[in-house]
Amino acid sequence: MPKTAGIILVGNEILSGKIEDANAAYLCRELRALGVDVGRITVIPDEVRLIADEVAAFSRAFDVVFTSGGVGPTHDDVTIEGVARAMGVPVVRDPYLVELLERYYRGRVTEAALRMAEIPEGAELVGGETVRFPTILMRNVYVLPGVPEIFRAKFEALRERFRDQPIHLRNVFVSIGEGTLADFLNRLLEDFPLLQLGSYPEFSNPEYKVKVTLESRDRGYVEQALADFLARLPADVVVRVT
Repeated sequence: MPKTAGIILVGNEILSGKIEDANAAYLCRELRALGVDVGRITVIPDEVRLIADEVAAFSRAFDVVFTSGGVGPTHDDVTIEGVARAMGVPVVRDPYLVELLERYYRGRVTEAALRMAEIPEGAELVGGETVRFPTILMRNVYVLPGVPEIFRAKFEALRERFRDQPIHLRNVFVSIGEGTLADFLNRLLEDFPLLQLGSYPEFSNPEYKVKVTLESRDRGYVEQALADFLARLPADVVVRVT
């Protein structure tokens, strides 16, 4: 079975519309390229109980879980506490993280900054070879920051941990609308029931009207489906294939 993942976005700023999340879309694309199926994304406020409930549920439901946001030195950074509560362990201060912070702040680290050295008891520190601070891993839960640049750097340091059987994708761009295209798609699925088939209309693009995606973990299967689909479509409606 392919690996599955769940994503938990933590932050009142996302729910209020003050910040537009970029991490979930990025993570979905990256995990898809690695062959991991994202099963659910949720956005929750900075509340320890809600974080604990979601983390506990996601940890049971998915192979890997990613949290985004709520880690840092301020009052609303409560993700670590929520993850610890989900796992039934206390929050402890990690000596190695304390050392990193003291080095980073050149001996002027504040008590507030030392909050960033707190981890759930029993957590691992992973992926610290190429970034300044490692990522906290509690069982199958990876705790990542909300700042997109740091989020991406930390994920890049970890990405090979998640590689699975790849998903092969082909795209067909057509100049006919979904109403006309629907019969072709339905017939394709009748002959290729295991195909992951997507249809995405584009109303403002002068080049094409619909982007069709064909996906499978079996490269031969998706290529056979593509050939069949192209053979059925009128040649003049196919704009391009990628």
